[in-house]
Amino acid sequence: MKKVKVITAQEAAMLVEDGMTVSTGGFVSCACPEALSKALETRFLETGHPKNLTLLFAAGQGHRDGTGGDHYGYEGMVRRVIGGHWDRAAKLGELALDNKIEAYNLPQGVITHLYRDIAAHNLGTLTHVGLYTFADPRNGGGKLNNVTKEDLVQLINIDGQERLLYKAIPIDIVFLRASYADEYGNCTVHREIGPLDSTAMAQACKNSGGKVIVQVEKIVQAGSLDPKLVKIPGIYVDSIVVGNDEDNMQCLGAPYDGALTGEFRIPIDAIPPVPLNARKIVARRAAMELTENAIVNLGTGMPEVIANVAAEEGISDYMTLTVEAGSIAGVPMGGTQFGAAANSMCILDHNVQFDFYQGGGLDIAFLGLAETAYNGDLNVSKFGTRLAGAGGFIDITQNAKKVCYCGTFTAKGLETICQDGKLKIIKEGTKKKFVKEVEHVTFSGHYANLVGQPVLYITERAVFELRPEGVTLIEIAPGIDLKTQVLDQMDFLPQIADNLRLMDKRIFCDEIMGLK
Repeated sequence: MKKVKVITAQEAAMLVEDGMTVSTGGFVSCACPEALSKALETRFLETGHPKNLTLLFAAGQGHRDGTGGDHYGYEGMVRRVIGGHWDRAAKLGELALDNKIEAYNLPQGVITHLYRDIAAHNLGTLTHVGLYTFADPRNGGGKLNNVTKEDLVQLINIDGQERLLYKAIPIDIVFLRASYADEYGNCTVHREIGPLDSTAMAQACKNSGGKVIVQVEKIVQAGSLDPKLVKIPGIYVDSIVVGNDEDNMQCLGAPYDGALTGEFRIPIDAIPPVPLNARKIVARRAAMELTENAIVNLGTGMPEVIANVAAEEGISDYMTLTVEAGSIAGVPMGGTQFGAAANSMCILDHNVQFDFYQGGGLDIAFLGLAETAYNGDLNVSKFGTRLAGAGGFIDITQNAKKVCYCGTFTAKGLETICQDGKLKIIKEGTKKKFVKEVEHVTFSGHYANLVGQPVLYITERAVFELRPEGVTLIEIAPGIDLKTQVLDQMDFLPQIADNLRLMDKRIFCDEIMGLK
């Protein structure tokens, strides 16, 4: 092997030419190649080049503060953006919503697999994931605005079964983050939250004839790295850039934490209980759906509280939590550390985790509840002037053996209290979540019914079940009036189960429920 070329971030930025396809690594705020992206941003602002780039990423990077994908958020710098999750790069989202760039949102897990298919010179990624959602060509094919014309997703039929073909996209430049590199360019990721897609992305770019640039903390002597820790072999790497301490933070704004890498374990016996509010009510009712030894995915937001409830009830060991970034077991983190987990028992590649998810490996998934329609469709990806993107939502929800959507019944201003085992609405939220039609179909109720997937919609005052005839009310909270506080707060009239029952009174009492 020959020694790898070590260059500055500014020299790396000069390698990117107008019109190239650039792919960046990282998971939300973790493992972002900040030194490389910042240098490219600076070059564009000073010279107007490179311009008309295509930017490809799986998990959106950044923290809505100019980091990550926001380094590319300039009119003229990018011509086209293809991403799995957009919310963390607000500037890119604004360009998309203003029709100033071509913009696509594809399922995050599909993009992780697309890297492997690009590397293997396949036509693309063939999968059922995305059928009947906004990624389906019949519903727009992932296009996010009016100026986006090219079809990147094709509906095909194989042996009488519908599948989607997500077309391969050759990559000219890839920016990755790793931990250490040796003199031959062999790179470890042992100080990151996981390997993510670093191997597949490097292979995809190398086999596209592109250049692989890796940002690292330090360069060490050749042969001194444990080969089992090397995730990017030097034969894939064109150049190494050594970043400074700030640019190499494990997660944006957060210092290195060895509990997130498996270096050491921390005591987690004292997960704090949460107050008895609407969030805890929803989490408690959701926790009642857990079965012993369940393999679980918890989404961001309200579903995260299920972990607190499980700890409080002494049933944390009855389930195994997983995170799409790759961790198995452990305690999922939030904020800028989202994607990581403390005390994991295993950390897989991002794309390998999605192999398991897409194949139906999850026993149950708890995700957030936003816009929901009468037919069970759900939107979490696009709301008027805010572009969130689906992330791994489609990959997870279409394939879990059971899905529970968790959220308050209304949004913006809702206030509740619990008294004597009953729920009382102090102030109603001004935004209805149960609407006639969702703006973006992130989850298809039709597809769920086709495959016979059990689906619940859990709120603080009512629980709904997806049935062939549509969203059906099956439980109502004690103390809640059916007409004024449920039906009148919906834009459609749901089906009502013949055996409509009260939610368990224990949910609304400020003491241990006894779920164990």
